[in-house]
Amino acid sequence: MTQELGLLELVLGASLLVQIVMLILVLASITSWFLIIQRTMLMRRTDDELLSFEERFWSGIDLAQLYREGNQAVADGQLPTGVESIFRAGFKEFSRLSQQSDIDADGMLEGSRRAMKVALMRETDRIEQHLPFLASVGSTSPYIGLFGTVWGIMHSFRGLANATQATLATVAPGISEALIATAMGLFAAIPAVLAYNKLAARSDVLLNRYETFVDEFSGILQRQAYALRAQQGQRR
Repeated sequence: MTQELGLLELVLGASLLVQIVMLILVLASITSWFLIIQRTMLMRRTDDELLSFEERFWSGIDLAQLYREGNQAVADGQLPTGVESIFRAGFKEFSRLSQQSDIDADGMLEGSRRAMKVALMRETDRIEQHLPFLASVGSTSPYIGLFGTVWGIMHSFRGLANATQATLATVAPGISEALIATAMGLFAAIPAVLAYNKLAARSDVLLNRYETFVDEFSGILQRQAYALRAQQGQRR
């Protein structure tokens, strides 16, 4: 209990600028932990959605039926995310282009791939959102804390100019106050760096699986496009 009161007294006894630095670091740490928890839950939910949709997609279900099921979810106010949004973008564009007789199979496939790439870019932004903030906290917090430490030590040594006798007991409290800023900077930076590395790696894995799905789905659409145009050519 004495240590906690001593630490609190050191923080309250620091200079105004050092206290501001400490406040910035505390806010950065709290925000980082909030984003770490929020991003971790998002990644976990996205993984589950990907596994569920891929199991449904490769179960042999008719793609039009799968798209209609998504329409019902959209009508209920549930916007598709993840790989489902990529599928819906590609299939919707493919269905629209297939009704235009002046577009060949390659044009249908290219249009569908463009639509899926746009949806993939949106998902990339959604998954990687706030990760730059964690990287910034991890890289700048130690320097912010070091700035507070340097300023506090300067303030402590300036106080020695008015002291008749410079002793360790005179300097130690001021230096202790200043070093707390460095400790707080490391406390904010270390979790942010570890979380950023882990979340960035998980996002790369997710996005690679999305790109793989785009290629696999494009192969399916290519076969359907050529078969559809061949049937239309026979009817003519």
